[in-house]
Amino acid sequence: MSQTSAPLLLAIFVCLLSGTQANAKGFADRVEFSGLFETELAVETSSGKTQKAEFVLTPEIGLDLTAATRLTLITRFRGDIVDNLEPGTPAQHNRSSLSKQLELENHLSGELREAYIDTEIGKTFLRLGKQQVVWGQADGLKVLDVINPQSFREFILDNFDESRIPLWMINAEIPVAGAFLQLLWIPDQTYDDIPETEAAFAFTSPQIIPEPPTGLPIISSTFDKPNRLFADSDVAAKLTWFINGWDLSLNYVYHYSDRPVVRRKTSPTGISIEQSYERTHLLGGTFSNVFGDLTLRGELGYSSDRFYLVDTLADADGLTHSGEFSYVLGLDYQGWTDWFISTQIFQSVVTPSALGMIRDEVDTTVTLLVQRDFLNESIQAETLLIQNLNQGDGLLQASLEYEWRTNIRLKLGADIFYGNPEGLFGQFRQQDRISMGIEIGY
Repeated sequence: MSQTSAPLLLAIFVCLLSGTQANAKGFADRVEFSGLFETELAVETSSGKTQKAEFVLTPEIGLDLTAATRLTLITRFRGDIVDNLEPGTPAQHNRSSLSKQLELENHLSGELREAYIDTEIGKTFLRLGKQQVVWGQADGLKVLDVINPQSFREFILDNFDESRIPLWMINAEIPVAGAFLQLLWIPDQTYDDIPETEAAFAFTSPQIIPEPPTGLPIISSTFDKPNRLFADSDVAAKLTWFINGWDLSLNYVYHYSDRPVVRRKTSPTGISIEQSYERTHLLGGTFSNVFGDLTLRGELGYSSDRFYLVDTLADADGLTHSGEFSYVLGLDYQGWTDWFISTQIFQSVVTPSALGMIRDEVDTTVTLLVQRDFLNESIQAETLLIQNLNQGDGLLQASLEYEWRTNIRLKLGADIFYGNPEGLFGQFRQQDRISMGIEIGY
């Protein structure tokens, strides 16, 4: 199915709404229109170059079809006059037909962001359609939040709610003996948006991008994406319960990892690159509890099949295969009026150890988040520091938001990368930026 799928679906929903309006009594009491208009300008501090000058319009429609059934439709239109984050027209090989963005014209795209129906069958809650499912709440880092793929057009600088790519799925929540069981069936074969080589945040770290042997050209490149509706679907389950002050969950996902695995084949004439997606089992859980002004929280997970780049050119395909255990442990403090302080430690452990990996067997990152409200919460200042202890690189984000009116917010921010240019954060040392923007709700 072509990119016309998105506007076609939009038209179907509009017709549904129009028909309901014409025939249903009290339509005005059951429909809700809202949305958000945002504009932001970002300038690179190293060169003075405009990194982005964009506007984003996000209309939303909510309609109560019955007393127990509600339709939600969210679209997003985005324009960027400098076109540095996604230059030209992205190929979108990673997206399924029903989840592709529609390129309206140069520098302007449209997308059916979310489209789902909420309903109940007995005690079971159902959400059917294109949606986000959030597992885990780590700041700037992910362990279990793998249900939706992510757009890396701005690396991890964008809010996760905006950078997640919603998927078509069936989401059921069922009460089970004092707990809740969530079941997901995800037939949408859409994966991470990886910036192309000319984009501002194109990956260059050797931990992510394989380095070809000197003097050998790349003679071919292939991309293989799963496309079978049932056989290539992802499935997931989460059981949550509350006991003795603890919020607990047990999580399981059988899915394709959202980042493609890059293999190489070397011949006397050059190198062939093959990109594909690989299955993995993810088993993990979360926990949290409040102790006075402190909240202790954590999440952990084990992935059975992960692939890592190796530093030897003698290797057949440039990869090694192993499992990965990762966790994040966080401590939040709210004992001071108008202050919120949070710190985290995140570790990723390749187990069993794989020889020749470019990344370290144990990779450790720490974070510090500080928020402060002023003038009865009309002004919020926030600073987030992410520091990788292995490579010595990191990211410092600072922002200031002012609620000028109840529906208008003014924003000022800075994003500073530093450290080893071969690290995940240091690779973007030349992309430091300051930004300013306006957010208008309606």
